[in-house]
Amino acid sequence: MTAADQPRDGAGGAGTGALLDRARGRALDLFHSAWSATPATVRRWALAAVIVNAGIAVTGAAVRLTGSGLGCPTWPRCTPDSFVPAAHDAHSPLNMAIEFGNRLLTFLVLAVAVGCVVAVMRVVPRRSSLVYLAWIQPLGVAVQALWGGVVVRTLLNPVTVSVHFLLSIGMIAAAFALYARSGEGDQPPRRLVHRDIRTLGFVLVAAVLTLLIAGVVVTGTGPHSGDEAASRFGFDIQSVARLHADAVWVVLGLTFALLFALHVTDSPGRARRGALILLGVELAQGVIGYVQYFLAVPALLVGLHVLGSTLVWIATLRVVYLMRSRGPAGAPFTGENLLDAAGV
Repeated sequence: MTAADQPRDGAGGAGTGALLDRARGRALDLFHSAWSATPATVRRWALAAVIVNAGIAVTGAAVRLTGSGLGCPTWPRCTPDSFVPAAHDAHSPLNMAIEFGNRLLTFLVLAVAVGCVVAVMRVVPRRSSLVYLAWIQPLGVAVQALWGGVVVRTLLNPVTVSVHFLLSIGMIAAAFALYARSGEGDQPPRRLVHRDIRTLGFVLVAAVLTLLIAGVVVTGTGPHSGDEAASRFGFDIQSVARLHADAVWVVLGLTFALLFALHVTDSPGRARRGALILLGVELAQGVIGYVQYFLAVPALLVGLHVLGSTLVWIATLRVVYLMRSRGPAGAPFTGENLLDAAGV
């Protein structure tokens, strides 16, 4: 080693030490944000849960789109003899790495779920409504992990793959409920719009959920099964694609009707803006859907379409929550609140 090399080595060691210190500091900040929680940090953990649940739904689709669905052919091990990727004649190292990487993301989702539980248990005052919603997160991760094993053991049967995605949709809904409830009080819900408009919002949620179910049927019928050994639904792809397109137009019509009703009744600006954002996301998603269909469903556009599906679902839930109020955060539940909500 020359004298000229020594400063570089020292600088490199100092740089590595600084990175470790920074990472350690970030980890401690995360720990304290959950252990010494405030209403604001609870809301941030809930938002993180929405993001990671949406993210793993999209990365799960990426696993399928890259043909890596059985990159780890066993569960819970990656191969029959190893929990981590190992040489396997039937699967390439790249496919194994992609599938194993997606499995590792489950631990990130679990960490955020645990953070949500710790935060709502430690915040003062503790709110039982948030505790119940927070516990859905780690329990849901456990169910998703076990169901992932079913998906692998059934060789990517389209039914099990579809349920896997729909479970993620349910997890996103629970995480968003935690996010919305953490930013408001515990008073009985009070409508901010006309009752019929609120009902239209619920109908829209049901329509979007139906659209998502139709989408997974199309996905389970078309290409990109995830592996050559995977089976497919026996439906005619053009028929189910048309039904899916019809559901899209129903959702767009309901969204436009909701947006129009909110504007003509001079509803709160947040609800109107939320509906407008939802319509914009739906239009972008529709464009991607039609383009991918006419281009013979290239993998990249399919992945964007899955991302769009999660964004449409989140935007729909957001609009529904914006059309009612439970009072400001910290407002307690009282009998007078209940009488006010009932219009007495």
